[in-house]
Amino acid sequence: MQIRELDLKELYTAYEVLSQLRTELSYQEFEDLIYEMRHMEYKMFGIMDAEELITFAGVAVQTNFYHKRHLYIFDLVTDEKYRGKKYGSMMLEYLNDYAKICMCKNIVLSSSFSRELAHMFYEKKGFTKKSYIFVKPIIMP
Repeated sequence: MQIRELDLKELYTAYEVLSQLRTELSYQEFEDLIYEMRHMEYKMFGIMDAEELITFAGVAVQTNFYHKRHLYIFDLVTDEKYRGKKYGSMMLEYLNDYAKICMCKNIVLSSSFSRELAHMFYEKKGFTKKSYIFVKPIIMP
């Protein structure tokens, strides 16, 4: 068992786990977006057991006025076969260490209203609710 950065050759493996969280995302969209996000130094981390991905995290170090320099967790998901076995906690500990190495002041994430179990998990791990995220779709003509 190891936690490591995933490379672009492992996109399909990453997608298999991430798609359990992002159910509306096709593989082609995922691949296109991964390449588009490279400019922000988006990184994919995984807890691996041999060649099997157990937990996936997609993150980037960002800076803004509100959170200062922070690690933003875009996605954190454990394969449904392994949920409830502390792999999410293990990944958060790893990301906490990674954020320290990157000189971040905070770790930030957002979560949809419907994910109450995830919210309880994050609160147990020391996260607090600080804001709302508002989204307005752009309607194309």
